[in-house]
Amino acid sequence: MDEITLTGLTVFGRHGVFDFEREQGQDFTVDATLRLDLAPAAASDDVRDTVHYGELAEAFAEIIGGEPVDLIETLADRLATAALADARVRSVSITVHKPHAPIERAFSDVSVTVHRERS
Repeated sequence: MDEITLTGLTVFGRHGVFDFEREQGQDFTVDATLRLDLAPAAASDDVRDTVHYGELAEAFAEIIGGEPVDLIETLADRLATAALADARVRSVSITVHKPHAPIERAFSDVSVTVHRERS
């Protein structure tokens, strides 16, 4: 299976369990790997025969910047569902990074990764 990977999409959102996370918000960074057959796009050289990663990034940005959720697990699942909305996508892996999570110890990042397949 071929892959399209979008790495480091950073969007401001208001997700989190704590009130201050929703009030202040923070940046979330997303990595996505979509698995699909890219042969039709390679043969036609036409963007309509593949997943347009610019449009995918905008769809993800709307979700990240949209309705807040408590958990980045939920956010990752919503992003995976959006990616799978394109029938050509067979499976997807989504990682949501929350580098400014409210953790009392020094850390560089916390992330959640979900893997979803078309049933």
